[in-house]
Amino acid sequence: MAEVRNFRDYRNNKKISEEIDDDLVDEMADDSFLYVDESDDEPSYQEKIRNHKLLVFYRTILTMIVAAAIVVVVYINWKEKIYTEARELSSISLTGMDGVSVYSLGSCILRVSKDGANCIGADGSAKWDQSFEMQQPIVRICNETVAIGDKNGNIIYVSNLGGSKGKINTNLPIKEFCVSSQGVVSVILKDGNVTRINIYDSKGTELATIKATMANSGYPVSMSLSPNGQLLGISYLGEKSGQVGTKVTFFNFGDVGQNKTDNMVSSFNYDKSVIPVEQFLNSDTNFAVADDRILFFKGAEVPKNPITNLLPNKEILSVFHSNNYVGLVCAGNSEKGAYEFLVYNSSGKLVLTHYFDMAYTNIVFSDDQFTIYNSEEWVLCGLDGTQRYKGRFDNTVLSIIPGPSRSRFTVVTAADLKQIELR
Repeated sequence: MAEVRNFRDYRNNKKISEEIDDDLVDEMADDSFLYVDESDDEPSYQEKIRNHKLLVFYRTILTMIVAAAIVVVVYINWKEKIYTEARELSSISLTGMDGVSVYSLGSCILRVSKDGANCIGADGSAKWDQSFEMQQPIVRICNETVAIGDKNGNIIYVSNLGGSKGKINTNLPIKEFCVSSQGVVSVILKDGNVTRINIYDSKGTELATIKATMANSGYPVSMSLSPNGQLLGISYLGEKSGQVGTKVTFFNFGDVGQNKTDNMVSSFNYDKSVIPVEQFLNSDTNFAVADDRILFFKGAEVPKNPITNLLPNKEILSVFHSNNYVGLVCAGNSEKGAYEFLVYNSSGKLVLTHYFDMAYTNIVFSDDQFTIYNSEEWVLCGLDGTQRYKGRFDNTVLSIIPGPSRSRFTVVTAADLKQIELR
């Protein structure tokens, strides 16, 4: 700002000097008084202005470079910060936690049991409550939308952070289902020798149906909807000439799929491979995990030939994912660690290989870091492989949910709900 004010001063000084010169010319008749030596090497007024502008420009550039350097240093230190302390910011007592499973629903906490489900905020405030009776609840979540159904039952409840969106009644036993962010639900139903895949809106209206038989397409072992509900991916397990194989098929229920038979837009065969996991990361990226590879299909309308990462001699134990990353836990070795954690980004690129020994219950991604935890201890690591924090719990932990910042977490135990900040 100082340079701007100086620039205005120079401009005003020039006007004043011109007015003074005009007055002197009128009053002085002696030309010698106005004589100016043209050979004088002193810079002209215009040259001084130009030099000053250049000086201001160079100072500005230098200031910007220094500021950018400071921002980069601060960002790197913040991004790669190592924490030594977990400080409890608040704690709220919880009741009725026996037989309850805890999930993250957006920034809130979802508690599900055989008798019902309820959603509470990170501060313990009640969002909604849903009563039901289920023998074996299945919970499927997409971003801030959840579907809860009873395996081999006939009812699925659909809700989001705002509350209930509707209920779906099926006339056939439910084997599996998935949900989109919009509340569209795809359900695998057993009908004798035929397997039906029905798609419903959140109110229970049937939108489409697909039939599957072992002789025709194979048996659907995994499926997922894109967040916008437009694409459905299904992994079919089949048998051909005595060999087990898998087919990954995609259906488009938008304009692109209207002129396709059964809305099918692409399909890929993998002989001698079993693909039990198939999942959308986002609206244009789907991944599938086989016993010997991980596949990434790209395409918001028609998924294309996948990016393939072979996993020779890997024993895959678990699969975790966020909207941007996929993590595979494989059996490790005694030298480097009991577990090998392979992390891929949404482009299908391997970005981290991390070994660890801690027995794990869950692994949660948040931004460019991930948390490995069990009921007694937890470890926070960066996607650069740096261990940023390691600690133990005083009480048995059911779930850890990332908070609004990199260092804030919600910890749910059988007795309370805690807000934790790492420092």
